[in-house]
Amino acid sequence: MSDTIVSSPPDAPRRAGAKAGLGLAALTAIVVGSMIGSGIFALPSQMAGSAAPGPLLIGWAITGVGMLTLAFVFQTLASRKPDVDGGVYGYACAGFGNYVGFTSAFGYWVSAWVGNVAYLVLLFSTLGYFFPGFEGGTTVPAIIGASVVLWAVHAMALRGVQTAAAVNVVVTVAKVVPILVFIAIAAVGFKAGLFSADFWGKAVQIDGAPLGDTMTQIKSMMLVTVWVFIGIEGASVYSQRAATRRDVGRATVLGFAAVLALLLMVNLLSYGLMTQAKLAGVPDPSMAGVLENEVGTWGAAFISIGLVVSLLGALIAWVMLCVEILRLPALEHVLPTALARENAHGAPANALWLTNLCVQALLLWTLANSSTYTNLVYLATSLILLPYLWSAAYQLLLAVRGDTYQAGGARARDIVIGVVALCYAVWLVYAGGWQYLLIAAMFYLAGTGLYVWARKESHLPVFTRNELAVFAVVVLTSVVAVVLIATGELSVL
Repeated sequence: MSDTIVSSPPDAPRRAGAKAGLGLAALTAIVVGSMIGSGIFALPSQMAGSAAPGPLLIGWAITGVGMLTLAFVFQTLASRKPDVDGGVYGYACAGFGNYVGFTSAFGYWVSAWVGNVAYLVLLFSTLGYFFPGFEGGTTVPAIIGASVVLWAVHAMALRGVQTAAAVNVVVTVAKVVPILVFIAIAAVGFKAGLFSADFWGKAVQIDGAPLGDTMTQIKSMMLVTVWVFIGIEGASVYSQRAATRRDVGRATVLGFAAVLALLLMVNLLSYGLMTQAKLAGVPDPSMAGVLENEVGTWGAAFISIGLVVSLLGALIAWVMLCVEILRLPALEHVLPTALARENAHGAPANALWLTNLCVQALLLWTLANSSTYTNLVYLATSLILLPYLWSAAYQLLLAVRGDTYQAGGARARDIVIGVVALCYAVWLVYAGGWQYLLIAAMFYLAGTGLYVWARKESHLPVFTRNELAVFAVVVLTSVVAVVLIATGELSVL
């Protein structure tokens, strides 16, 4: 007998009190919109500086399989646990307890709004192509402009999730158009001889240094891919607002497949337009420089406009994800209930204000400290990796225990998918670097006050014995981080 799901069905109605449901198109747009931000526009030079075409293809194959298994994890969990809301938060909470769920939600939230700061910095750095006063993204005019954009998006989000989601669908379509134009022009101008000239990277040198052996190149390029795939979980975070739960899984896989296809075509075709050494030296957004090399200055302007639209779309998508990842834990007494309070339009207004005030504060901090876009990206990426790991671990835990399974082959399949996804998530955490785990612990510790507040206001126990052990690890790790910061061996940005 084949496996059947013995929990509630995937088309189960939304929880009482949920707002009008988001359909498949809106959910897919959230996935695509949150994944396509800035990374794809910088991909040609970043990858050329890391790997030759041969190692690149191997690395993309590994990355594609790893991220596909994570997409299947979110699809499977959406079907087998339709009663669990909030994606990375809900799965961590259901599998490993309230405090681990809190760390997943809080880390994801911090990652999201720090990522929004990175988007705003790059947005105005890109506008510097047209208006020199914005050049670099951290000048006084740039920060003022970024603040205006931030609060305009804030005002739109206060009109409700449905309004923001509808705008996100339109912007997502608009920002894919310049990417498709680039792909079409690159396909016409592609030179097979350039692509295969040094297929394994044995001769090419970047800034006077060799690329290294094949494994070194594969590892280097895979580190770049982490940022471009963040957002794959977007539909699962919005599971409570979905019209049907089956659409959550479908949107995740459809969005991933669409973005992977675009990434591969942009990346591989670029190697056939310029020598690898020259490609690696193209300044960001390198897609603009590559197109300018093919068609002239209008190409750079066209891609820069596309990047501006893309960043605005990503900002809208991630503001939505920020507030949703605070609202759901607040409903379940993991964060203060005030963060779940909605206005007349169904928008979690308090969560939105808290999020964007944090973005504004960090924007001002970048003005004083000139933090680069890359530093912000690394911090945002590191904080989102552990939530991925908890989701993969929960899916594997369900399959091993047989929870929601009967006898049959699907359980064995899901165990394999869970093992691969968990191994990939562990590798991502390892590749991200130990220093970011230390920084993540500091954020968790700083936010634990909100968790304690939430538990006490609801008259619930703060920690179980196991959760107390997790909290002790967070405290000890944070102490190590503070010591290293004090000695100058670790910096937050």
